Amino acid sequence: MPGQRRGADERIGQLSSAVEQTGDSVLITDREGRIEYVNPAFEQISGFSFDEVRGKTPRVLKSGIHDQAFYERLWNTLLAGEIYRAVLVNRKKSGELFHEEKVISPLRNPQGEITHFVSTGRDITERIRAEQRLRESEERFRQLAEHIREVFWLKTVDGSRILYVNPAWEEIWGRSCQSLYAEPSSFLETVHPADRERVRAALPGQAAGEYDHEFRIVRPDGAIRWIWARAFPVRDERGEVYRIAGCSEDITERKTAEEALRESTEQLRQAQKMEAMGRLAGGIAHDFNNLLTVILGRAELLLARLGGEETLARDVTLMKKTAERAAALTRQLLAFSRQQMLQPKIIDLRAIVAETAAMLRPLIGEHIELHLEAAPHPCPVMADPGQLEQVLMNLALNARDAMPGGGQLTIETAAVELGEEYARRHLAIAPGPYVMLAVSDTGTGMDAETRARIFEPFFTTKEQGKGTGLGLATVYGIVKQSGGSIWVYSEPGHGTSFKVYLPRVPAGAKAAGADEPRPASGGGSETVLLVEDEEEVRTLAREILETAGYAVLEARDGRQATDLAERHSGPIHLLVSDVVMPGMSGADLVECLRPLHPELRLLFMSGYTDAALANHAALPPGAAFMEKPFTAATFTRTVREVLDRPRARPD
Repeated sequence: MPGQRRGADERIGQLSSAVEQTGDSVLITDREGRIEYVNPAFEQISGFSFDEVRGKTPRVLKSGIHDQAFYERLWNTLLAGEIYRAVLVNRKKSGELFHEEKVISPLRNPQGEITHFVSTGRDITERIRAEQRLRESEERFRQLAEHIREVFWLKTVDGSRILYVNPAWEEIWGRSCQSLYAEPSSFLETVHPADRERVRAALPGQAAGEYDHEFRIVRPDGAIRWIWARAFPVRDERGEVYRIAGCSEDITERKTAEEALRESTEQLRQAQKMEAMGRLAGGIAHDFNNLLTVILGRAELLLARLGGEETLARDVTLMKKTAERAAALTRQLLAFSRQQMLQPKIIDLRAIVAETAAMLRPLIGEHIELHLEAAPHPCPVMADPGQLEQVLMNLALNARDAMPGGGQLTIETAAVELGEEYARRHLAIAPGPYVMLAVSDTGTGMDAETRARIFEPFFTTKEQGKGTGLGLATVYGIVKQSGGSIWVYSEPGHGTSFKVYLPRVPAGAKAAGADEPRPASGGGSETVLLVEDEEEVRTLAREILETAGYAVLEARDGRQATDLAERHSGPIHLLVSDVVMPGMSGADLVECLRPLHPELRLLFMSGYTDAALANHAALPPGAAFMEKPFTAATFTRTVREVLDRPRARPD
């Protein structure tokens, strides 16, 4: 018995020591709640000594935070013999509030009656504050994440669970957040098929922070958007990756702008290249026109003199026809360089298409179906009818050659409005009303490299001898000189569509009247002052004029022409002059001659054209213009026309 008592005493001592030394507060009250014991931890936490609380109730710790009902529940639980657990906000002796995790248990005597209550408490103030800071931080994060435009997401390392995704996902992806939570792998299904494998292969790099990619997604409505996605690992206190976080930004607008800039830069580069080639082609054509003027003129004069010499006449005729073919080539070069003579008038493009289509049917062959889709209302444009026919013919024949095995050729006209967005993407065109001419085929199509060069002169994809490479270059020049634009849309194996846009003439504008009939070629006896710096051309022109009966004063430049005019005592009825000459231009020469010979009529000639001459000098009012090369008949007829028309009153 004494041994048992000693053992019991030791255990009681151990328990007493444990209670005294524990870090949790311990408080014992009687059944009425009067404090009979507190341990040192209670004193340390609350600031009250045992002597200060002995015989008092725990109300000394009451903070006023909890209402009366809270304490009633507490006592009801304890008096029912049950253990009470709760977090209480109590007040220290200093008045400072603290959170305490409480467990209060009833103590019973051998008869089972509740005689005391023992309360243990743990100060969890710092934990509560940390939790509060965390909640506040999470709330700030939530508000930030839910109001940013970028998608923010958090997932497990293996990607099996999405832990968080903000509402921007629904805005950008067009899918619910819940669908992603339910099926994380559905993300890959949203990626554009062309980008999907690349994105899939990059996903393992997220855990290493090596994920920074741009790709496309397909929304449920079919819209395609560009996404810039980044991801980075989230590490725990041990430095181990336990989460993957990332953000995704909709960069569709940026990509669209970059593409527009790229297209604009390419269009500008192409336009500059075509402009440079046009100047080169125009210069070459000018020089050739001077040479061809002499060849054609001399051939005509020689034919007139040969009489019955059939063999020689045949050779000269062949020479003349060859020169005429060369002249046709220079006209195509001038068309490309936008330096050819045009006779624009208001015409309905539908009529041009209808008339040209009748000529096209036998040319394109029975193996190609021709479909016309005419606009329901008039499509008035200001253009040269003959040149538009050439545009349509060249495009149609080009389409025919792209369909050797047959296919469908569609020619469409429509009145369209081109807006600011279209103009931003096509630098060469301004917003406004246009008439569209579209020529489409179902042929072989073109790759990007071919499309980039399709309008260059002498560029052709046809085999040698099958084309000059000037057909589409001519189309380009005519359209540009008519104030329009042309665009080509094509992919290999998917056909080609050329779209021509010409400015639409405002409603109510009147069409030009029919051309006046030209008088027959004829001569005369008037005096003509001929000024030309190219000796061969000047000599030929003098002979043609003299043969037609005119008196000719010949000068090589403006200074010599002025001297001749000052010395000539009689009238000078007509000035025939080159426009661009060394020293003095044709327009400057007129200013010098007008005071001397006010009756003077004006005919200018040039290997350039009236459009190209804008860079040199404007032609004086009432002046006529003749393009080189010319035949003797054209020259004499034009001279007669100018002499017979009423003289324009000088400004």
